[in-house]
Amino acid sequence: MQSAASDLELLEAAAREAGALARQLLAKPLEIQSKGEAGPVTNVDFAVNDLLTEKLRNARPDYGWLSEETPDDHSQRIGKQRVFMLDPIDGTAAMIAKAPQWTISIGISDNDRAYAGAVYNPITDEMFLGAPGARATLNGRQMFASSRDTLEGARMIGQKNRFSDKRWQSPWPKMDIIERQSIAYRMALVAAGQGDATVLFGFKNEWDISAGAALIEAAGGRVSDLWGKPIRLNQPDPRAPGVAAAGAALHPLLIERTTDFPDPRKR
Repeated sequence: MQSAASDLELLEAAAREAGALARQLLAKPLEIQSKGEAGPVTNVDFAVNDLLTEKLRNARPDYGWLSEETPDDHSQRIGKQRVFMLDPIDGTAAMIAKAPQWTISIGISDNDRAYAGAVYNPITDEMFLGAPGARATLNGRQMFASSRDTLEGARMIGQKNRFSDKRWQSPWPKMDIIERQSIAYRMALVAAGQGDATVLFGFKNEWDISAGAALIEAAGGRVSDLWGKPIRLNQPDPRAPGVAAAGAALHPLLIERTTDFPDPRKR
């Protein structure tokens, strides 16, 4: 098996090449389709997926594969030690709207845990890289998750309405809520200490969260489901029932509040 450093080098090169392709294609009119509840998809999504398929699978033919824009074939990933998990364009709606909040997200799981990740914003040229046990970096400089240990005044990356909902037994303390459309971008910003936490409610696809989970853990933060349990990747149904991610000191305070949230798996 390849080292984490070698895999991160591959992920960075592939993400940067994919970002250049995306920027080139965005100079022309987009071809937009609808995937129903899954939202829009464009020619850019498909072109980036094709490029990453060629670059990554040729470089690591023994790794499994899970991509939002590739039909899920269990024979290509279940039972594999390492699996590529990627969203060619995470935040397609933001890309269509020309909002610089979309990313290319490429993760690798190892024995069903987050192992390595690259999240790249081609518009802002932010490259987040990391693997648990190795350095986490933003554009080559080491990054660290927040050391904050109180929710009052925390920088929460998420949707404001989620925290003002009257269904909470007790109101959340006042927080600085920063809205970003791409799930992978939200998690990358937490890894970089530019946000203290993010909470993702409801089922979230593994291709959206695997890279971000690796980044946060590499940066010294913690990632779990909303009930404090580890997230297992490369499942037959490749979704997590919710995600709580923060610096190590703040994470338990999130779980204190989210542990009573209804588990979507039990509906």
